[in-house]
Amino acid sequence: MTSDDVTSNTDAEIVGLYRELDDLLGRIAAAETTPASYDEIVTVAEVHERSARRMSFLGLQRVLDCSDRNAVSEEGYRSIGDFMVDRLRITDPGRRRKQMAALLELHSLSGEKLDAQCQTLAEAFAEGAIGVEHAVTVIDVLDKLPVKVDAKQRTAAEKVMADYARVHTPKELRVLGARLLAHLDPDGALTDDQDRARRRSLHLSKQDAQLMSTLEGRLDPVTRALLEVVLDAWAAPGMNMPGDELSPQGNKDDADPEQLKAAAERDNRTPGQRNHDALRALLKAVADGGLLGKSHRGLPPHLIITISETELRKRAGVGTTAGGALLPIADVIELAAQAQQHLAVFADHSPEPLYLGKANRFANQAQRMMLLARDGATCTCPGCSQPFTRTEAHHAEQDWADGGYTDIIDLAAACPKHNRMVGDKPGQWSTHIIKDGPDAGRPAWTRNTRSGKGRARVRVDRTREVVEAFARTLRGDTARPPDNRCGTTEPKTPTGPPGHPDERRRIPRLIASGWAVNTVNLG
Repeated sequence: MTSDDVTSNTDAEIVGLYRELDDLLGRIAAAETTPASYDEIVTVAEVHERSARRMSFLGLQRVLDCSDRNAVSEEGYRSIGDFMVDRLRITDPGRRRKQMAALLELHSLSGEKLDAQCQTLAEAFAEGAIGVEHAVTVIDVLDKLPVKVDAKQRTAAEKVMADYARVHTPKELRVLGARLLAHLDPDGALTDDQDRARRRSLHLSKQDAQLMSTLEGRLDPVTRALLEVVLDAWAAPGMNMPGDELSPQGNKDDADPEQLKAAAERDNRTPGQRNHDALRALLKAVADGGLLGKSHRGLPPHLIITISETELRKRAGVGTTAGGALLPIADVIELAAQAQQHLAVFADHSPEPLYLGKANRFANQAQRMMLLARDGATCTCPGCSQPFTRTEAHHAEQDWADGGYTDIIDLAAACPKHNRMVGDKPGQWSTHIIKDGPDAGRPAWTRNTRSGKGRARVRVDRTREVVEAFARTLRGDTARPPDNRCGTTEPKTPTGPPGHPDERRRIPRLIASGWAVNTVNLG
């Protein structure tokens, strides 16, 4: 494209500006980056991304201009969609129209200019603080709000999600949005339960030329949670490997540890293949066990659920499984009623020490329960969505081999991938427990840069804070959520067990209650 493509019979300023922009882009494309320093290259990349985002927002306005000025019809197109596809070569015009409807100031039939539906989101997009995928993700979340959600809550939800979009990836926003939607409609009171039941499905396709079939379905929350439990136990690396006679069969908890370790080292299956093999082994066990045709469904579900104290007491809210699934309070109560034996196991473990010092390298079950309560249902590395059931107790403050303590205040939940990515080399992560400020006691992650530790900003996972931010917004607190990359970079020092006896007594009491409690103040 050249500046000659921008033509006009007038001297409109906008035409001249875009001609200058086109010329400037040509100069930028021809410019050499070799003389620039490392820091300058990074800065240029950041400015480029921000400018591209601003241009994306302005592009929405340019398309709207064509529609408002009837230029679409003048050019021979029957609709703005046809114009976008044919003239502008836009791949998904419906998606673009959806952005325009939510982010731009449109006109009423009488010609009156209307405010944008998502004003805060539009401002962030116009500044270049967020991109197209951020905006689309937030718009999709807001579209899922039940109709019965009042205007004040709807406005607060838009502001919270727009603010979080400034410091989170679209993938992280989807998780935050799901949590907010579950909070606004915690027990299906606003969403039609019959509709949820109507949408449940499981389809097995016909076999293809390779005799393979596709299994496709839409699961309700309880079915999803139960499936997570099964896959975590039966699809672990090394378990139920077809063609391997030495691979343990059935549940990983029943397997010989040394045999399972050896099998895991031979296991080169993908996660999807392990899930497939686990399902096959489970179906075989059901068939061989004579369960087909029986009226009962087996043992009560084995689930670990976190829920706030207030939500449990008021029976209004959502529970989160250790696998990250959200359960309406009615389902939580139903499952808890079937799992009294499992809750008793929690109580049996309440005397376990939470501060093991250097005596043990591996965390005990009581510590794992408290990590779930503190860190949430996913890996603590920001942006990671691996469920807690697939995490390990990571020595975040100081590695055990270097003299670190296996104490609850020094541990963090980390998936195997990120646990093994902690180190001193560039590209690896450094971790520590934040000592002070609003994030005190939380695990922080810092990606090591080429020049060594400390240059990159500290990052903290804030997935669990979206409901609290929503509550603050409803109260009129206009403060934006904290950046997930902020925190203290205070040097790590070895820490021992806390001396205050109340701290030792308080945490075991929470475990003894049978619930890992995450209190949310919505006052």
